[in-house]
Amino acid sequence: MMTVIAANYKSVGALRGTIDDVLRRTVWRAFGIGLLAGTAYAVWRAVEANRGSSDAVWETQPFPFPPQPRLADQPSNAAPAWVEPADGACPTSHPVKGKLNSGIYHPPDGRSYARTRADRCYRDAAAAEADGLRATKR
Repeated sequence: MMTVIAANYKSVGALRGTIDDVLRRTVWRAFGIGLLAGTAYAVWRAVEANRGSSDAVWETQPFPFPPQPRLADQPSNAAPAWVEPADGACPTSHPVKGKLNSGIYHPPDGRSYARTRADRCYRDAAAAEADGLRATKR
């Protein structure tokens, strides 16, 4: 006849074997997934290295925007579409003030142009609209 302590010990031992099996399977599955991911990454790197060169050159963009491709034989614009402001003031070559948080640009003849601190200064309204900004409503 089994005592209560012996019965509990047997049930704990059976449970421990089950936990060990689950842990072992989990570790092996994680190892297999890592091995598969590493192999896929190595294949991707090999394909990218052998892809061949193209005539595209990557032109860096400001922070929230990804780099843009540009053909190497095409010259970049002489005057950029936008420049960084100096203490919120725009140079005369780029008079349109753009606010990135609101997505609005302020033309020089606008009502609140004087009190706006620009995040970017654009050549003209078309350059600001091409960058995704809209005109002020006032």
